Amino acid sequence: MSPHPHPFRLALVTGANRGIGFETARRLAAEGVRVLLSGRDRAAVAAAAGELRDAGLPVEPLVLDVTDGDGVLAAAAEVERSYGRLDILVNNAAIRVEEYGRKPSEQPLEQWRRTFDTNLFAVVEVTRAFLPLLRRSPAGRIVNLSSLLGSVGTHGDPASYAYSDMFKSLPAYSASKSALNSWTVHLAYELRDTPVKVNAVHPGYTRTGLNDGEGDLSVQDGARTGVAMALLGDDGPTGTYTHRGETVPW
Repeated sequence: MSPHPHPFRLALVTGANRGIGFETARRLAAEGVRVLLSGRDRAAVAAAAGELRDAGLPVEPLVLDVTDGDGVLAAAAEVERSYGRLDILVNNAAIRVEEYGRKPSEQPLEQWRRTFDTNLFAVVEVTRAFLPLLRRSPAGRIVNLSSLLGSVGTHGDPASYAYSDMFKSLPAYSASKSALNSWTVHLAYELRDTPVKVNAVHPGYTRTGLNDGEGDLSVQDGARTGVAMALLGDDGPTGTYTHRGETVPW
């Protein structure tokens, strides 16, 4: 039993002060989940959490820079002190720093390092820090926000929108999400005999700042798959890569 038993589910959403992360926090809170809305900018996190709290939703701000290892450990310790466990972790924080229009070989290595630091290494670090708290949950859920661009099979399909000059100019972003998918299946295997389920989701090509406002889906639609996997029942799958209930090719 956790040192601070609580009757509600507790979720942490990273990069949640805007876009899909914010909508994910809003929808989870609307389902009665207490949400720790996190991001690295204190003012932005406070404003986003305040907006949802003003709407009567159970949301708390948590300042968390996922690339700051000491900060991640401090945040995990704070959550442990306050709540004793974590039920849902949504690894949403991600960056896209590459420039559209450049060929894959023209994208600087520095951009690869920055991309992997946030999109992969930070996810691993955050997950490892909070995993002891998730193990205390009777139904832990880890949701990794991936992308269709992480699907190597889709990238090789001439019928896919990923098979284009535009999306082939994002090799680091795409590879970071492929690596995130691999991390997902590895962790799901480790936790296969526990109540913790680990899944990757493709939100859809969503109109967010990461996409320069381009996309086919609203943030409301973009958050749908991640929220569904965060609220997955005990009979739900683990180690999957899905979009709206459909399997995405690895």
